[in-house]
Amino acid sequence: MASGPATGRRNRPRARPRRRAPPRRTPATAYGCGRLEDLDFPRIRRPDGSTGFSFQTFDRYRRRTIELDTAIGRLVIAGVSTRKLLRQLQREGIPVARCTTVSDPSALRAADLVARDFQAPAPTWLWVADLTYVRTWSGYAYVAMINDACSRSIVGWQVAQSLRTDLALDALAQALWARPGPFDGLVHHSDRGGPYRSFRYMKRLAEAGAVTSVGSRGDAYDNALAESVIGLYKAELVNCRGPWRGVADLELATLGWVDCSNDRRLFGAIGCVPPAEYEATPYRAQVQAEAGTQ
Repeated sequence: MASGPATGRRNRPRARPRRRAPPRRTPATAYGCGRLEDLDFPRIRRPDGSTGFSFQTFDRYRRRTIELDTAIGRLVIAGVSTRKLLRQLQREGIPVARCTTVSDPSALRAADLVARDFQAPAPTWLWVADLTYVRTWSGYAYVAMINDACSRSIVGWQVAQSLRTDLALDALAQALWARPGPFDGLVHHSDRGGPYRSFRYMKRLAEAGAVTSVGSRGDAYDNALAESVIGLYKAELVNCRGPWRGVADLELATLGWVDCSNDRRLFGAIGCVPPAEYEATPYRAQVQAEAGTQ
């Protein structure tokens, strides 16, 4: 006699594990104007010497968050942009502000030695550096480039999956290897990005003999030459041939674009010749250097 289907515990379908709900992000925290650390609330000193907020402070913070959630939610439904939203909240008497990084005015930092003048009398005289991000199918990738201001050549570049100091350091190592040197008096100009202001990066520049230059604060054109190269990279490669599967595919495509830019692209600033041809002609750099010293 044939037995019926087994109904034991082994053949029972397994229950799917429950997924944890993501933490609720209120409109106040989403727009960066409701964090407790950014508000001017009094702190108390604990017996162990540390400081913190009292229960009355947390109650005030909770009531303020509810007020901001109600006001921001009403404006978001109306389709108001972020800038108009903050402006409208200030008109209604709700003190809010964008949460931005406030630099220490007493901290030592490099000066802006370029001052928007990206003309260099000879190669390996002025380098400009910048980085950008590219979205791939496996996540964001970051690209760092270093350009010679005289010949418009890309002397160093690197593609990585994380925005760390090693990304900028690898591009700098390639640039120092590709150039014969010496690098005494070389001006390295960049913006105020974290990788270029790190201790390891500035130490490597000092060991090579280069001088660090950082763009001025609030100046949109302080690193215009490097940003123009990034703009060409985005327009000609990323927007036309992307997206890519991952960092490896983007790195291979970037290699071809850099090779084309250095060996075949014509630049009007150097006489409508490619950067490789401009640097290969000895008298060009000599005449340019003599013109710069007069």
